[in-house]
Amino acid sequence: MFDSIENLQEELRKQNYIADRTLATTLYLSTAMKKPIFLEGEAGVGKTDVAKVLAQITDSKLIRLQCYEGLDVNTSLYEWNYAKQLLRIKMEEGSKRAREALEETIFSSEFLIARPLLEAIQDGNEKSPVLLIDEVDRSDEEFEAFLLEVLADFQISIPEIGTITAKHKPYVILTSNRTRDVHDALKRRCLYLWIDYPTFEKELEIVTVKMPGIGESLARQICNFMQGFREVDFYKKPGIAETLDWASALVTLHKKDLDSDAVNETLGAIFKYQEDVIRAKEEAVPMLMSRYAGE
Repeated sequence: MFDSIENLQEELRKQNYIADRTLATTLYLSTAMKKPIFLEGEAGVGKTDVAKVLAQITDSKLIRLQCYEGLDVNTSLYEWNYAKQLLRIKMEEGSKRAREALEETIFSSEFLIARPLLEAIQDGNEKSPVLLIDEVDRSDEEFEAFLLEVLADFQISIPEIGTITAKHKPYVILTSNRTRDVHDALKRRCLYLWIDYPTFEKELEIVTVKMPGIGESLARQICNFMQGFREVDFYKKPGIAETLDWASALVTLHKKDLDSDAVNETLGAIFKYQEDVIRAKEEAVPMLMSRYAGE
């Protein structure tokens, strides 16, 4: 797939994704070994983007399963198209067709609605798809156990049809915001990587690459402030996604440098809780304006 880790890093950069050596190594091993990756970290640090960019650089289909509390097998795997089945039954009323033959027809693949897990396994393309199982920590433990079985064999048994096995084993990326502990058995199936908030240097590089029109001075100020904001005990610390949103807002407002008014007026791009906005205005912004005044 990739000649080297450096080659993979270069391909990622071509898609404007800045990956450090550890992440690039994990992706390289995952593609070579066809082993799932378990990415853990705070919300907004770029975990989901890893799957998106992997699909881009491998020219593969991205299939996403968004997890949530109460997610069940049918929602993630498959379900029958009951409306279509009922319509076929009505069309067959009065015909001499045997009941067994009709049942065999309406419980065939023609009437099957594939959900993300089945879609990834039965994908007919010549290239392996990328299966993103996003925020797996939000799902229930029962679903987690089912997922463990699927990742073990990449095959699914449907009573009415039989066993479906993946023609091309998908690249699998699971993400977790660590709202709860995910069972060790699931993690053992994967290559594990914690994605932390970026350093100042990496964040500056990301902003510069993602927003080529931004001035160097403003980009440095933005990254200094975001690093400073993360030092404060906010309810929800901002991630790189908020950095890019804030940078975009400031560029839209034609700002060349930061001042107190510009920061306070755009805090909604950084914080999503009123308590954090108030604390930023009263504590963090004055502190950071004093710290970085003149830069």
